[in-house]
Amino acid sequence: MKSATRSDDTPFFGVVHANAFPPTGGIMKRAFDISAASLGLLFLSPIFLMVMLLVKLSDKGPAFYGHRRIGHNGQEFRCLKFRTMAVNGDKVLQEHLRNNPKAMEEWCATRKLQNDPRVTAVGSVLRKLSLDELPQLINILRGEMSVVGPRPVVLDELELYESSAVYYLQARPGLTGLWQISGRNDVSYAARVAFDTHYVENWSLIRDVKIIAQTIPAVCMQRGSY
Repeated sequence: MKSATRSDDTPFFGVVHANAFPPTGGIMKRAFDISAASLGLLFLSPIFLMVMLLVKLSDKGPAFYGHRRIGHNGQEFRCLKFRTMAVNGDKVLQEHLRNNPKAMEEWCATRKLQNDPRVTAVGSVLRKLSLDELPQLINILRGEMSVVGPRPVVLDELELYESSAVYYLQARPGLTGLWQISGRNDVSYAARVAFDTHYVENWSLIRDVKIIAQTIPAVCMQRGSY
C-alpha cells in the first residue's frame, strides 16, 4: 500500500480518504474512552508527576516525546510517551545498526530491538512497567487514540500489514489491545497483524473491558516488554 501526497493534516492514503470508515465502536466506544481516560489521569496523576520528574532528572532532556504515528483513516498524529531514549537516539540507532548486522535484521523484521542502545536506565524501567505510555491518555482525550485498539504504527510498519491494513485504519489506535495481553514482542509481527484484524472484526464493549482487565496482570508479569 503506497502513501498519497499529503500535508500534516491530511490522510496518508487517498483510497481511505475517498471511502472513510467511521471509527470502530462508534459513539459508545468514544464515550467509554473519554470516561476511562479522564478517570485514569485523575487517579494516576501522582505517578504521572513522579515519572515526569524522574525523566527530567535522569539526563536533563525533555520529559515527553511525541512520535508521528498513523491513526484512524490514515490521519497522522503525535503519539505521546514519556521519553525513554537518549536525546541523540536516532544517531545512536543508525550507528548501532550499521555495525551490527543481526540487529539490522531484527530491526527490519520487527521495527524493534530487544537490546536497544538508545534506551536510558530510567527508560528501561518505564518500558518494562509500561509507564512510558501513560501520556497516551491525553491522546485518547483528543480523540486520536482509544483505550483499546491496535497499537499505533509508523508508516513503514503499516506496509507490513499488506491487505490487512484496511482493518487497522478502521480503528483508533489503542493504549492496550490483544497484542499487549498476548505476549507483545514475544509474538511475530504477522501474529500482531492477525490480532488487530480479529479485534476490529469482532469488536464489542464487553471485549474491551475484558482486554483492559487482562492488561493489568500482563503488565505486572512484564510479558514481552522491552
